[in-house]
Amino acid sequence: MKNSSLKFSEKTIKKASLIAFAITLVGFFFLVKKHLIISNNPIAITIHVCAILIMIWARITFGMRSFHASANSTKGKLITHGPYKLLRHPIYASIIYFFIASLIAFPAIDTCIGVLLIIGSTYARMIFEEISLKKTYKEYESYSQKSKRIIPYVF
Repeated sequence: MKNSSLKFSEKTIKKASLIAFAITLVGFFFLVKKHLIISNNPIAITIHVCAILIMIWARITFGMRSFHASANSTKGKLITHGPYKLLRHPIYASIIYFFIASLIAFPAIDTCIGVLLIIGSTYARMIFEEISLKKTYKEYESYSQKSKRIIPYVF
């Protein structure tokens, strides 16, 4: 059965993911302006450090191919080892973890607004990237059945 989401053109996916990226930046700069990212809350600090370590691990595992603003597939082999064995999107997941920690440290409506912008747009980028990956790698469908998007073994 062919997935109807595969009908989006790469150009449409790229534009949509760039819009989502811009929304992520709006959320980020909103939180920066309000000083709602970094705190001295030990739980938030622990989550921030873990998120950064996951991001670094994923970047090292994926290599230089992962540095682009649009959420599209890149040339080369599908990466399914390292953090990609547990998560299809460890880089996006680490962004979500990082900003959830900010929400834990600063439980306020302004933080909710910024974090929701970031999480919503990051999740949208995951979906756009998956559409592109399904077109590029025939084995992506099988891989996506074995790994989760954001939380290992859960979601």
